[in-house]
Amino acid sequence: MAVFAYKGRSGAAAVNGEIEADSRPAAVAALRAKGVVATAVEERKAKAAAAAGKANLGGKVKAKELAIYTRQFSTMVDAGLPIAQCLQILSEQSESKALRDATARIANDVQGGATLAESFAKYPKTFDNLFVNMLAVGESGGVLDVCLQRLSTYIEKAAKLKGQVKSAMVYPITIISVACLVIIFMMVFVLPTFANMFKGMGAELPLPTKIVIWMSDMTRKYIIVMLAAVGAGIYALKRWYGTDHGSMAIDTFLLKVPVVGMLIRKIAVARFTRTLGTLIASGVPILEGLLITARAAGNRVVEKSVMQARQHVTAGGTLAEPLKTTPVFPAMVVHMISVGENTGALDAMLNKIADFYDDEVDAAVAALTSLLEPMMIVFLGVAVGGIVIAMYLPIFKMVTLIK
Repeated sequence: MAVFAYKGRSGAAAVNGEIEADSRPAAVAALRAKGVVATAVEERKAKAAAAAGKANLGGKVKAKELAIYTRQFSTMVDAGLPIAQCLQILSEQSESKALRDATARIANDVQGGATLAESFAKYPKTFDNLFVNMLAVGESGGVLDVCLQRLSTYIEKAAKLKGQVKSAMVYPITIISVACLVIIFMMVFVLPTFANMFKGMGAELPLPTKIVIWMSDMTRKYIIVMLAAVGAGIYALKRWYGTDHGSMAIDTFLLKVPVVGMLIRKIAVARFTRTLGTLIASGVPILEGLLITARAAGNRVVEKSVMQARQHVTAGGTLAEPLKTTPVFPAMVVHMISVGENTGALDAMLNKIADFYDDEVDAAVAALTSLLEPMMIVFLGVAVGGIVIAMYLPIFKMVTLIK
C-alpha cells in the first residue's frame, strides 16, 4: 500500500495528514468515509518509508520513565483532554529524549487519522507488544484511561521486581570485581618485589610461595592474553545464549542452581501472573495474552511452558492442566489458576498470585543476600589472605633459623 499526504476540510476545520491506500482514488474514498473533503492528495511512499524506518529505530527507555509517562497519559485521558493534546503535552515534558521524539511523531500520526495502537506500534524498541495491545483494547472498548492505569501499575511493579533482582546481584558482583582487581594488582606489582628479594636469599622456598610466584610470573607475562580470553569467553557465551539450544541449556541450568534457581522461579511466576492478569483484566483475548506473556518471560524454559499451555488452551483445554507438568510453576499456583478458571475470575486470581510472589521475591532476595555475605567474606579471606601468607612464609622461616 502507498502512503498519501492530504489536505482538506472536516466540517469547518482545515485538516491535513497521511493515509495508507492502494491508490489515489481509494485514498480519497477513505477520507470521504471519515468525513474529510480532500482538496489535495499526493503520494508520499518514499518519504513515508523513510520515516517508518527512522521510527523503527526508536530507543529504549527506563522502566521508571515509561511508568511515569503512562501514568501521566492516563491522568490526562481521565481528565477528558483530547488524545492529540495529551500526546503533545507528553512530547514536551517527558524527561526521556526517546519518549519525546517518539511521542511527537505519534501525535502527528494520530492527527493524520491513525489509531493509537498503530502509531505506537511503529516504535517496538520503546513500546513493547503488551503496551500496544493494551492501547488497542482501550481504544476499541472506550476504556483507554482504565487500560493506561493498569498498564502504568504493571510497569511500576515490573520495574520494582527488576530492581530487586539487580540489588541482589550488585553485592556479589562488586565484591568479586574488587577481589579480582586486588589480586591482579598484587600479582603484577607487589609480588615481583618479594620474588626478587627471595632470589637474593638463595634459600629453598616453601611450596605455597613457589606456586604464588609462578602465578605472578604467568600473570605478568600473559595478562593481555588472559583478559582477551575472558572477553572472548563472555562474547562466545552471549552468542551461544542467542541461539535456541544455548538459551534453553543455560536457562535450564540456572533453574537447577541452589538458591538462585528458586529465586528465578519465583521471579518467573510473579512476571507471568502479573503480565497475564493485566492483559486479561483489560480485555485482551487469552490466546493473545499467553503469546505476549511468553515473549516477555525472560526465560526460555518458562517461555516454552507458556507456549505449550497456549497450545492446550487452543485445543479447548484449561490453562492449569499443562502447567502441572512444568518445573517452574508450584502446585499452589496451578491450583489457584484452576480455581480462577472455574470461577470466571482468572484475572483477579492471577493478580493475587503476583502480589504474593512479589513478597516471596523480597524474602528470597534478602535470604540470598544474607547467604552471599559470609561466602564473599570467606572468598576474600582465602584469596587475598592466602597470597599474603604464602609470601610471608619464607620470612617466618628465616626468622626461625636466625633464632
